[in-house]
Amino acid sequence: MPTPIRIGVIGGSGVYDLPGLTNVEEVHIRTPFGEPSDHYILGDVHGQRVAFLARHGRGHLINPTKLNARANIWGFKSLGVEYLISMNACGSLREAIEPGHIVIPNQLFDRTRLRTQTFFDEPGLVVHVSVAEPICPYLADVLYEAVKATGKTVHKGGEFVIIEGPRFSTKSESRVFRQLGFDIIGMTAIPEAFLAREAGMSYAIIAHVTDYDVWHESEEPVTVEMVVKTLMENAAAAQQATLNAIQLLKDAPPSPYADALKDAIITARDKIPQELKGKYQLLIGKYL
Repeated sequence: MPTPIRIGVIGGSGVYDLPGLTNVEEVHIRTPFGEPSDHYILGDVHGQRVAFLARHGRGHLINPTKLNARANIWGFKSLGVEYLISMNACGSLREAIEPGHIVIPNQLFDRTRLRTQTFFDEPGLVVHVSVAEPICPYLADVLYEAVKATGKTVHKGGEFVIIEGPRFSTKSESRVFRQLGFDIIGMTAIPEAFLAREAGMSYAIIAHVTDYDVWHESEEPVTVEMVVKTLMENAAAAQQATLNAIQLLKDAPPSPYADALKDAIITARDKIPQELKGKYQLLIGKYL
């Protein structure tokens, strides 16, 4: 059996590879939920094997709502990933969080409507996982230190509201999100964070601020051109921060969420259909 790859990286908008990897190979992983966004790129850095996936596919082919997050997270789990670093583009809802800054959020708020948020959506197996703290504090601390080492301005903590997309917000929506106390806004961290928890992984986010959304009256409304320009300016720092984080995780303990499903499976074990036990062996096998 191959040695498990403990660290995974999801590259968001503008980040479609991870420079610095050696002994690189691409692997195609089939999952019970269909095709992941792209092939997984495996490589060595700082003495560790790492798995990278371009969230939207190389070339940015898939919009946020159409992402097959279940396949993406399942693929990482099948490789053995315990710590999953997510890079996300986002808009700022606060004056002090400027375009070009980076935020390591500690909370998520769900404003999506069209996405399946669990692996366990079939009759015969009911799972209620806890996501009160959807972001792993340990991994978030690592990412904060990793970004700080690049010299970029980084904010520790923040409320991250996730919207459906692919459109940007209306001004009315943007103003309401500010009134509700959210700090940044994006489109992809949900359902990834919830699925990562079901998969027993630690999940945390490097959120790259590209714009002031549309609430900021002295700034032009967000456009794709604006987002891409800032993303390209941030790309080197984002990639370096991720490499720093991988180095800091070299001696990381097992993920604190390795047993997230231990008390989450509510269905009586003898009532779970055999076909579901087989399908979900990767996630629940050790509890049966």
